[in-house]
Amino acid sequence: MKIVSACLVGCKCRYDNQSALHSKVENLVQSRQAVPVCPEQFGGLPTPRNPAEIVGGDGFDVLDGNAKVIDSEGNDVTQEFIDGAYRALNVAQTIGATTAILKKNSPSCGSDLIYDGSFSGMKKEGVGVTVALLLRNGLTVTSEDGD
Repeated sequence: MKIVSACLVGCKCRYDNQSALHSKVENLVQSRQAVPVCPEQFGGLPTPRNPAEIVGGDGFDVLDGNAKVIDSEGNDVTQEFIDGAYRALNVAQTIGATTAILKKNSPSCGSDLIYDGSFSGMKKEGVGVTVALLLRNGLTVTSEDGD
């Protein structure tokens, strides 16, 4: 069993009220091999919402209290991202998931690259908050592209 980013199965839960439909991921949910999650909504953030980026590190640094998640208006949304990550982990544990397929580049779900915190469109190596928590709890995490 897997968890997958809800935006990848057509849910318009991204910050911009859009989805990022990916047919292979959608098929996993339709065939009952995966359950969709949206950590940012789980954390109480609205849709649409201001875009957010990790400032000062990556998801591991956020979990350790050494970085923050800030939205484009300067609001600190770190706690919402942490809360959402823990709720996504709870879903994964409840269904016995060992794998997650999450949206690349996201400050929650990015599994190898995330935006660099400058809101300039530049990316850096690192993982999102939810990915960091899932990895710390033994899950395997990939993006929709398999990396």
